[in-house]
Amino acid sequence: MGEVIGGILPLALGIAISPIPIIAAILMLLSPKAKGTSVGFMIGWVLGIVVAVVVFTLLASIIPEQDPDAAKPISGVIKLLLGAGLLFLALKQWRGRPKAGEAAALPKWMSAIDSMTTMRGAVLGFLLSAVNPKNLLMAAGAGVLIGTAGLSGGEITLVIVIFVIIAACSVAVPVIAYLLASEKMAGPLESLRGWLVQNNATVMAVLLLVIGVVLIGKGIGSF
Repeated sequence: MGEVIGGILPLALGIAISPIPIIAAILMLLSPKAKGTSVGFMIGWVLGIVVAVVVFTLLASIIPEQDPDAAKPISGVIKLLLGAGLLFLALKQWRGRPKAGEAAALPKWMSAIDSMTTMRGAVLGFLLSAVNPKNLLMAAGAGVLIGTAGLSGGEITLVIVIFVIIAACSVAVPVIAYLLASEKMAGPLESLRGWLVQNNATVMAVLLLVIGVVLIGKGIGSF
């Protein structure tokens, strides 16, 4: 189980460090309906991660069991494809970086955050975690690692819980911190938002590159 946890950690961190969901959460915390919208967004974010990793774990568990010392070509091909997908997204993010002196553009839907309800915040959180292509590929990678490791039901549950906690912490921590100390958090959150907006593409490009290479390495090792 330890090897599986080690394998999913970079994938969980990849989801956690995704700048766009963090920026969205911060904007909600700075909006007029901060508490309701941000809590809804956090719940949707966590639920989306759970659904994605559980679905891919169940799908991966269908792959026929093999000798632990034998080659696993099916699992290897899946990991290679996922790794290649992440490398493609890394290149796309890198090429989309703002030029020197140019302000980074935010997605248009972020302009509607101030008027969002709790339910819409939850739906947005779910979509960003469960449907977003980058996060979906990382959840799929984690699901394949978990589902093909031959773990027991209890071990699978524990590994999924660890994955979800790590992947969700970047949204959950600022929301919970704001609820506990809203006045003290406003300044730091605004500073963090500004940095993430300008460096979103660069952060994601480097992150996707590293995780993509790791998955490809694991895929090659399965043959």
